[in-house]
Amino acid sequence: MTSNALADVLNRSCHCINVNQDALRKSLENRLADSGAWSRLRESHPHLLADSPVFVSRDQIEHMNAVIRAIGRVTELRSFQEHVLRWVPEIAASDHGPQGVFFGYDFHLTNEGPKLIEVNTNAGGALLLLHVASAQQACCPEVENFVVGRLEIQDLECEFVDMFRRELDEQSTGKTLKRVAIVDESPAEQYLSPEFTLFRQMFVQHGIDAIIAGPDEFVLRNGSLCVDDNEVDLVYNRLTDFYLQSESCAVLKQAYEDGAAVFTPSPRTHALYANKRNLAVLSDEHLLRQLGVDSETIDALAAGVPKTEMVTPDNAPDLWARRKRLFFKPNWGFGSRGTYKGAKLTKKTWASILEADYIAQELVPPSERLLVVDGNHQSMKLDVRCYVYDGEIQLLGARLYRGQTTNLRTDGGGLAAVFTTPHRPT
Repeated sequence: MTSNALADVLNRSCHCINVNQDALRKSLENRLADSGAWSRLRESHPHLLADSPVFVSRDQIEHMNAVIRAIGRVTELRSFQEHVLRWVPEIAASDHGPQGVFFGYDFHLTNEGPKLIEVNTNAGGALLLLHVASAQQACCPEVENFVVGRLEIQDLECEFVDMFRRELDEQSTGKTLKRVAIVDESPAEQYLSPEFTLFRQMFVQHGIDAIIAGPDEFVLRNGSLCVDDNEVDLVYNRLTDFYLQSESCAVLKQAYEDGAAVFTPSPRTHALYANKRNLAVLSDEHLLRQLGVDSETIDALAAGVPKTEMVTPDNAPDLWARRKRLFFKPNWGFGSRGTYKGAKLTKKTWASILEADYIAQELVPPSERLLVVDGNHQSMKLDVRCYVYDGEIQLLGARLYRGQTTNLRTDGGGLAAVFTTPHRPT
């Protein structure tokens, strides 16, 4: 049996590995130094963390890695940068050096190999997944023997902190990282707000002060970015205002343009990697050749990036005729907002798409994970997220869900650990 087939069999039939709830509780409460954190999280976010893992083969990981590295080679080309920077705000032209933390490459697993659905440059969930993965337990030795790659939270947290220090050094060589600001709009109201607290604790445990703040809490003072009179060295940017265009981000925008603090991920990072228009470039073999991309890279992208087109008045009739085979996404959207499966489009919705800024992506149905939820067998859709820094996968996670989009609000679903099958399964 191939490793791909084994992973598929496990996703359909393995129900004996799941989260040890007591271990997960102890892990989170230990990191948060809060004995009531777990019960509050379960009450406020009952479907955030999945009880069951997802199985992915080594071959699938290698194919995802090939796509990730191919995209990295393309984005390094000046010709590509000039091409995609034309359709984003001018702030993205500023390049202060940092690469961007926690890239999220989201894949659907298919019989033809993993297919890239989108790239995110402020992907959440990494710290939560560390705790979920470390608390997995198998009830039979057969599964335990071929599930590999368990995570050590402390080791990966050290790697993450070093990543932030490296981002600072890319812009301010030799400077010590003393204070980080974790920034999002109304952070306490964000669905992943518990993770912000985990990040703050992670930094504190490594001797780095950390502040959770909204964008309107900052001021510029004597060329430094400050919150409550505290100077900030680095902004860990979780905002979905990717180009800092809103009024509340005015101070942050000025600070970024002036280089008053390190921003990671930055507007430029989003423009080069995560603007969904870029998928139309990455899936256009003819255009890639014009931009000077080599054949090996083009082949890797052709195998892993579904055909994507910008929606324009000129191609609208053809896209409408092919809509059942397409998925429509707003170019600047996030979190599945404003996305539509072509087969369910109404004329009214189609009209609104034509008035907005959308792409049409070849429809790639997600693979499935069969689970037992409340004693009943449930088929859950899944996608796999590769958390990436500097072109290398640091962590694999998955999202289990029902319905059209990943919503982290499905019984039995949520953020799921990923386990990999051996190279030579027996």
